[in-house]
Amino acid sequence: MARMTGGEAIVDSLLRHGVDTIFGLPGAQTYGLFDALARQSNAIRLIGARHEQACAYMALGYAKSSGKPGVFTVVPGPGVLNATAALCTAYAVNAPVMCVTGQIPTAFLDQGFGHLHELPDQLATLRSLVKWAARIDDPALAPGLIAEAWQAMISGRPRPVALEMPWDMFTNATEVTPTDPLPRLADPLPDAVRIAAAAELIKAARSPMIFVGSGAIGADIAALAERLGAPVASFRGGRGVLDDRHPLAMTVASGGRIWPEVDLVIGIGTRMEAPGWRWPAARAGQKRIRIDIDPAELRRGKPDVGILADAKAAVTALLTALPGPFAGWAGRVGEVRAAVQSEIQAIKPHIEYLNILRSVMPNDSFVVDEVCQSAFTAYFGYPIHRPGGFVTSGWQGTLGAGFPIALGVKVGAPDKKVVSLTGDGGFLFASNELSTAVQHNIGLCTVVFNNSAYGNVLRDQTQRFAGRVHGAKLHNPDLQAYAASFGVKSWRVTSPENFRPAIEAALDEPGPTLVEVITDIATEVSPWEFISPGRG
Repeated sequence: MARMTGGEAIVDSLLRHGVDTIFGLPGAQTYGLFDALARQSNAIRLIGARHEQACAYMALGYAKSSGKPGVFTVVPGPGVLNATAALCTAYAVNAPVMCVTGQIPTAFLDQGFGHLHELPDQLATLRSLVKWAARIDDPALAPGLIAEAWQAMISGRPRPVALEMPWDMFTNATEVTPTDPLPRLADPLPDAVRIAAAAELIKAARSPMIFVGSGAIGADIAALAERLGAPVASFRGGRGVLDDRHPLAMTVASGGRIWPEVDLVIGIGTRMEAPGWRWPAARAGQKRIRIDIDPAELRRGKPDVGILADAKAAVTALLTALPGPFAGWAGRVGEVRAAVQSEIQAIKPHIEYLNILRSVMPNDSFVVDEVCQSAFTAYFGYPIHRPGGFVTSGWQGTLGAGFPIALGVKVGAPDKKVVSLTGDGGFLFASNELSTAVQHNIGLCTVVFNNSAYGNVLRDQTQRFAGRVHGAKLHNPDLQAYAASFGVKSWRVTSPENFRPAIEAALDEPGPTLVEVITDIATEVSPWEFISPGRG
């Protein structure tokens, strides 16, 4: 046992869990925590930010690129509320993120006096957003609760967790017994009867498809696809699970095109969004197999065979049950791939810029999306060569998340090239974090497509509401001068021809850079017909 303050007990516990980076913005309630972090600054790096949203988004990006949980700390009340969009996003994309926040002083809890940053029930708010949340009422409880939170965060379907501590407990001292990290809870093993039933459906299929999400990362999807002669399609989180250069890899665009011919779909670690409601109607009599670690997904999907298991273990079991090889339909897959690849070249100008970007980016690089036309096009128009290489806000579609998430991606993978693919509307949500990038020398390259509009909104208002455009046009600052004011090198380009030298120069810089691409919303071609056919 050792005598520790609450702040010291938390920091000691984080160190025992291997935390070496924390994203945070200090405030009165968490002074004790930041003092403890300062005294351990040789062991835990603090990345400060200019807004609480960025702290949480950076922790998310860090988790996605480093393979380790991301930890952030903000003040309670408004600070927590500023971070909740990122917590929602982390929940959507299955990111292991830990929020450590404060609370009003113990004597004021549940009294309703209106103490600084008081929420009526902050813990209830957090529990509605994350997988697990608790209050640390005393420094002695910190090691056990952090270990419990960590275990919940990384077990099963990884998702965010949160801990709060009253203001006074961060500086109060007591005897504390450290707790070693708890093991990850064991995953359910694939049920042999269900594996056998799935194998029988596969043997009877003539045109099977594998559809993957981020939950399929780590499974031998290439071996399964090659054994079955089946295409592997993905939407966002599953991009790169099968290298897009593989002849059986399909995007949301090519997968949607071939979907009406599929007689069996094998969903692995995915919510099945694209086949569920974005693609055309499924073929009559189509069978479905679902593999997921989350039993709720199997209940929602109502598959013919549902296998509750980690994707890696379930795919291994399927390969054992399917000696094969099977005839498959690789020839037809190749035809559709080629046809769609030709058609998407009409999505101008964004596909032209994406083609150039892909040609200069290393295979092990990261691209981070945003709610913008270039990123929508990248769903199918930017090939991904490694699992996790496309980082996304997933089904939350969180406008403004891309740039701060990308900062965290770069912190988590400092030796990799990282590009934030964003629009002018989303970028300006957190563009003040250019200051953070400079202060901490985060060498992120940000490509901002500037059409002076919320492009999707403007298009929808024009096409669906008789041209009554309202609130969708933007007045932007001079982004070149804006970047320069932070000390960020920047380039402005107006055509694909002068994009290549700009992006090459930006990627060669050791520090943060910005490339502004000027486009005309009136001539941009919508990518949505390739994402939601018939509803584009």
